[in-house]
Amino acid sequence: MTTSSTPEATASKLTLPTDSRQQVSQFLKDLQDQICQGLEQLDGQATFQEDAWERPEGGGGRSRVMREGRVFEQGGVNFSEVWGTHLPPSVLVQRPEAAGHKFYATGTSMVLHPRNPYIPTVHLNYRYFEAGPVWWFGGGIDLTPYYPFAEDVVHFHQTLKQACDAHHPEYYPTFKLWCDEYFYLNHRQETRGVGGIFFDYQDGLTNHLYRGPAADGPAALHSNQVGQIGSRSWEEIFSFIQSCGQAFLPAYVPIAERRQGTEYGDRERNFQLYRRGRYVEFNLVYDRGTIFGLQTNGRTESILMSLPPLVRWEYGYEPEPNTPEAELYQTFLKPQDWVNWFSPASES
Repeated sequence: MTTSSTPEATASKLTLPTDSRQQVSQFLKDLQDQICQGLEQLDGQATFQEDAWERPEGGGGRSRVMREGRVFEQGGVNFSEVWGTHLPPSVLVQRPEAAGHKFYATGTSMVLHPRNPYIPTVHLNYRYFEAGPVWWFGGGIDLTPYYPFAEDVVHFHQTLKQACDAHHPEYYPTFKLWCDEYFYLNHRQETRGVGGIFFDYQDGLTNHLYRGPAADGPAALHSNQVGQIGSRSWEEIFSFIQSCGQAFLPAYVPIAERRQGTEYGDRERNFQLYRRGRYVEFNLVYDRGTIFGLQTNGRTESILMSLPPLVRWEYGYEPEPNTPEAELYQTFLKPQDWVNWFSPASES
């Protein structure tokens, strides 16, 4: 998927639509509506309660939270758009050319904490940023199972790959590796879950897909092997974002439907609460969305909506050998080639 590299062609690719912000904002609000409707139908009991808010410096959002549902113990699906004159340090470190410009940022983010330990936690975030001549799209989706089933993970990744492949054959392989890299707890030496896709700084000037910090990591090495893919228009990248957002319900809902009736006891519940602690650790230590929100004086309640309602820590925990808990650590918390793992039908 290469394009002409003439100055005229590149300039054409970089041209922003006059209504770029309105287009993205409307799509992300529609995505929030679509996801909330699908999740309410899945839960069958609880509904989302909306809390609209405004940011004094400019902008606002819609926070929607579901509590004490049949399927979801707690879940939030947020939309926000903010603007202002002072860029947060986390942005200027990556894109110093944005300095001195007013900024606009919008995104839809979601975290679901199911009640049943056999249903995975899931996270989604898609976002857009503008500051003067600088613009980019970012985001991703990842799955965090507690008692994992390979067929569920394979389905999740295959659905994401289909959405990516419709736009570029190297999107999924690169962004899957980037996701494994990003959702990694270095202080624990383990991934947060089984990954998905993650990307950032996707703009018309990015000739290499990977724009992360690990220059020698698997994602960077793969991106370097792919080489320059040519400039992409705003419309092309926005279309990709739309496909990713619309892939959420078909990627996740079948998993939740399959596992919602699985019986569990105190052992499984306690392990779920213990593993939720890893989610808290990642979001408070590493998550860039959390850092950006707090640095831009976002709404704290909405930013920390991603944290689970109940969680526990245990000193020096080690899973018993030959148990499902041990399998999680040995196999599922290490990067795997899930798309080519095996046929879901082969699982007993």
